[in-house]
Amino acid sequence: MKCDHCDNEATVHEVTVRNGVKVERHLCEAHAAEQGIPVKGVPQIGEIIKQHVTAMSQAATTRGSACPSCRTTFGEFKQHGMLGCAACYAAFEAQLGPLIERAHEGAARHVGKKPRRASDGSEDADRAQAELAERARRLARIRAELEDAVKEEQYERAARLRDELRRLGEPPARGAS
Repeated sequence: MKCDHCDNEATVHEVTVRNGVKVERHLCEAHAAEQGIPVKGVPQIGEIIKQHVTAMSQAATTRGSACPSCRTTFGEFKQHGMLGCAACYAAFEAQLGPLIERAHEGAARHVGKKPRRASDGSEDADRAQAELAERARRLARIRAELEDAVKEEQYERAARLRDELRRLGEPPARGAS
């Protein structure tokens, strides 16, 4: 394609839309520069070598701290946010420690939540777990009966089951209120 102003090859193509009107300009580098349109220059060899050296030094840095088990690097962890295997925790312990402390607001160990009465091996814990299981079965049975009552349009029975669910602290399913 020729330049809009001369017979040179157009290397700069500009498309603008103003007030719904599309305007295309095809210019050679000289005319593009005259009109203030920046022309991408060919990168200098010194710049290309500098970019390559920088990339190689960054790769060497991340390669040096790889997990011996799965070969995941700390740089890959930082990029994706996932460790490769359980051995990564030991391999990157020094780097992960501050991150874990920050995530747990100063604690270096994760402590999850569990019910106080849950499985400490005592009779009370076993009884509590049995009661929880029985309650879950009862709630599931009532929910199923409520669903059937709604399907069969037995609204008085459905209302009674809904109230029973509320009394047990369980919100009724959608469309059952």
